Amino acid sequence: MGTSTGHVLAGDGTQISYRTTESPGDNSPVVVLIHGWAQSSRSWGDVLVDELSKDFRVIAIDLRGHGDSSVPPEGHLTGGDFGGDIAAVLSAEVTGEQPVFLLGWSYGGLVIGDYLKYRAEGASPAAGNLAGLILVDAITSMGRGEAGGRVGPAMRAALPAAYSDDPAVATAALQSFADALVPAQQGPLAQQFLGTSLTVPPAVRAGLFRRTASYDDLFAGFGGAVMVIHGTSDTVVDISCAQHVETLVPNALTRYWDGAGHAPFVEDPPRFAAQVREFVSATAGALR
Repeated sequence: MGTSTGHVLAGDGTQISYRTTESPGDNSPVVVLIHGWAQSSRSWGDVLVDELSKDFRVIAIDLRGHGDSSVPPEGHLTGGDFGGDIAAVLSAEVTGEQPVFLLGWSYGGLVIGDYLKYRAEGASPAAGNLAGLILVDAITSMGRGEAGGRVGPAMRAALPAAYSDDPAVATAALQSFADALVPAQQGPLAQQFLGTSLTVPPAVRAGLFRRTASYDDLFAGFGGAVMVIHGTSDTVVDISCAQHVETLVPNALTRYWDGAGHAPFVEDPPRFAAQVREFVSATAGALR
């Protein structure tokens, strides 16, 4: 199924871009894909988007400063900014009580927390029915001592060099980071991820880490369904982040991929799509 491109303006004038598929049926569930740090909506790959779009409407967002979205004004990389961006896209694209599922990979899990806070504060009318959350090798908080924000050795090794203004320093660090995202035999894909990282301005790469956020209460109090997918060999986000979500949401559905790294959807798109499809279909069916 083909995709089209949409744009909305955030409250600070930043243009947020996204790719979306057509809805396969009336009131079909909407799956919103939120990528990770220094990546874009292209990270998901066409195979996964095509698979999911057979049953759901898919919206893949470019976070502010990433992909085709514009670079925000200085300092506008706060939780309120990201939460407002997700709300703006949902308001533009989701109607009525369509069941909405937010799927956040890596830093995208924190952005889900940003949206939960934005929504809880009543900053804008909620669009659609937020039915479920899918956390993929994700962090859910940020700051010293935050159990949901522990990163792995590959991420620690890449920072702070990965947001240096010196191209040689940044490229070397981002190369090691890209290598940690994909299996060793997928060199061309690692180069794609590296190229995407380099299109994100250094100030944006740095700005995403210059904040704190503690969303344990929001995730624990979320009334919808939650699924956690995490590779057991992830060196970017520590597996303890997934285990922490399990403590917050005891009835969360967990899928640990034995031996997989930071991006399970890259390692086996059909398997990943099948697990997401099963979760979304079952949750949406229970709402009818």
